[in-house]
Amino acid sequence: MAAFDFKKAYKELYLPKNKPGIIDVPEMRFIMVDGKGDPNTAASYKEAVELLYGLSYSIKMSKKSGTPPPGYFDYVVPPLEGLWWFEENYFDGNVIERKDEFNWVLMIRQPEFVTPGVFEAAKASLSKKKPELDISRARLEDFTEGLCAQVLHIGSYDDEAATVAVLEEFIASQGYRTEMSGLRQHHEIYLSDPRKTEPEKLKTVIRHPIARR
Repeated sequence: MAAFDFKKAYKELYLPKNKPGIIDVPEMRFIMVDGKGDPNTAASYKEAVELLYGLSYSIKMSKKSGTPPPGYFDYVVPPLEGLWWFEENYFDGNVIERKDEFNWVLMIRQPEFVTPGVFEAAKASLSKKKPELDISRARLEDFTEGLCAQVLHIGSYDDEAATVAVLEEFIASQGYRTEMSGLRQHHEIYLSDPRKTEPEKLKTVIRHPIARR
């Protein structure tokens, strides 16, 4: 039996068209890691990515332990996601020369069987394999993003401003406004591996939280 793939099962969340649309995003469970700074240079960003994948694959491979978590099913680890914002300025996609100002939350979705106990077991396992990682940075959290507008961006991360502008124009045309607060921020879902994909071919879901005007 094929492993469950969240991207295929929930295409409306992970495979939008390159024309903007509106979606009501339900509650989902994530492993999250907070951080600040330029994702291209900050050591904390590199560690966050390593933490998220290390924990996610520890949980996925727990089936080999002989005692998998209750409710376990085989699945494809979902894509990396990021929430991005600046302290004092509205996020419009223009980030050149400003990346060191970023606040971010990196996260990977988890199946519902991942309870706090399962998460703690994964942390213990990863800390033995990679004691140099600061496991305490990771947390398990349920996040309800709610009403959003989203679009598929194809191209370099540095070229997102034009796509964000199209998304914002769509949001206004539909009688909404972008409303960012708490974890409801500029949201990116990375469908491509930047290590293996040319910048102009990268696929990224861009999502903004909205409210009625």
